[in-house]
Amino acid sequence: MPAHDLDLLIDCARKAGQIALGFSGQTAKRWDKADGAGPVTEADLAVNAMLHADLIAARPDYGWLSEESEDGARRLSQSEVFIIDPIDGTRSFIEGSDTWSHSLAVAQNGQITAAVVFLPMLDRLFAASLGGGATLNGEKISASETRGLTNATVLATKPVMAEQHWQGDPGFKRAHRPSLAYRLGLVGQGRFDAMVTLRKSWEWDIAAGALIVTEAGGLCTDKTGGPLRFNNADPRLNGVLAGGASVHADILSSLAPA
Repeated sequence: MPAHDLDLLIDCARKAGQIALGFSGQTAKRWDKADGAGPVTEADLAVNAMLHADLIAARPDYGWLSEESEDGARRLSQSEVFIIDPIDGTRSFIEGSDTWSHSLAVAQNGQITAAVVFLPMLDRLFAASLGGGATLNGEKISASETRGLTNATVLATKPVMAEQHWQGDPGFKRAHRPSLAYRLGLVGQGRFDAMVTLRKSWEWDIAAGALIVTEAGGLCTDKTGGPLRFNNADPRLNGVLAGGASVHADILSSLAPA
């Protein structure tokens, strides 16, 4: 029941924002994860604890995949799974920036059916349900209809622009936002024409934003143009390419063969 799940995700995302805003990113206790996986703060853990308690209490038969929870095999046998990033953009949170977000999604048999990306500092709540469209603060949003890469602005990190990744100069203007979930929301909103990341990407960074893009009329695939499937044993995707249909196709044809 995507619509029913969406209401739950919205309520929990707003509660997550209240918890996170109770911490100062610059003074919150922080640790560095093993294997160079990046920082985590006491705010990440507090948000994760609340989300796990509230979401699983509401849907006890759903599985659980979160950046800040130990993973296990049990979720692989469950048809519905919560896919959660308690704070996407933890480095931005630590720096005192306003572009970090909470990313909450439900996957059913590998397909995202309900999704929320919430930026509490900006009071921006992106939401989508399968077949129900995508919204920003309750207003319908639509992906870009821009044609031609020379007319496009694409969210990407500087390493993505390295010449070995492209068949010549792709010609688009580059922009950047630190949260992958927020980047996808901005593509769904049509503020940017596309986003691309070529590295292996964690499902919890992508799940919610992917549905927001597609329900806004855009396309969201892996870096080869293949479909995204969620709740994998290895919860990493083969890069992500999202955008309006025309720009998505142009980027895909401009990328060097993998």
